[in-house]
Amino acid sequence: METSRDGMRTLWISLVVLGATTVVQAVIVALSGSVALLGDTVHNAADALTAVPLGIAFMLGRRAANRRFTYGYGRAEDLAGIVIVAAIAASAVVAAWMAVDRLLNPRDITHLWAVSTAALVGFAGNEWVARYRIRTGRRIGSAALVADGLHARTDGFTSLAVLLGAGGAALGLRWADPVVGLLITAAILLVLKDAAREVCRRLMDSVDPALVGTAETALRGVDGVLGTGQVRMRWIGHALRAEADIVVDPRLTVVQAHSLAVAAEHALIHAVPRLTAATVHIDHRPVEGDPHAALAHHGIVGAG
Repeated sequence: METSRDGMRTLWISLVVLGATTVVQAVIVALSGSVALLGDTVHNAADALTAVPLGIAFMLGRRAANRRFTYGYGRAEDLAGIVIVAAIAASAVVAAWMAVDRLLNPRDITHLWAVSTAALVGFAGNEWVARYRIRTGRRIGSAALVADGLHARTDGFTSLAVLLGAGGAALGLRWADPVVGLLITAAILLVLKDAAREVCRRLMDSVDPALVGTAETALRGVDGVLGTGQVRMRWIGHALRAEADIVVDPRLTVVQAHSLAVAAEHALIHAVPRLTAATVHIDHRPVEGDPHAALAHHGIVGAG
């Protein structure tokens, strides 16, 4: 709940900042006719509106698990990530179309100082939002929010690129503004590639291998754990869940083995950031001469 509140707060504050930035830029686009600034404005507007699907995802993530959604609604963030990727792709198409149209039908740009000012405003607004989103996203473990922050950071640099178009227009180069618009489109496509890769990894249950190493080290540090088997993790929203196999002394009673599984679970939760739940399966080394060893070797106790 606390992480969802932090995410919602970040989204709405960044929405206000980017919304104000977009309005300022849109007014200057109407006055100047700069297609490069128009592309940047469209991209900023799309970035601001990505707060809506993410906000819905955070609200859904607060709902408790039930018999249909037994792991809860945290994966709604992954669906929001798909919407964000689609929004980035749409903004790239709009920016490219406007730039090509201006190359084929060139027009003079007016109010160059205003265009330059709008570019600086766009950079400042996007960089502030980027730092805020990335910082919060990493703290709460939200890949979608981090991707959205990186998206905003690139928007800031594309805003600076508008200055090049304004400079070229000041020198009488009518093609400079639409060419910068195409460069902005290329930058948007680069962001699209990174964001799509991050979202696809999350959909495929990808985790940082270092987290698996941390989990294995934590399990081996539990008194009574003789070894570890397979360790698996997956993100559900901005929280991690884990499953792990540990090897214990075959002479332990069921109660003792269960207590050891609980201790291993607690060790995992304390060692791995953003891990909220773990299921630990108990296994033991085969006892020579035990006719039931082959069956018992497949695990007998779970704690989660």
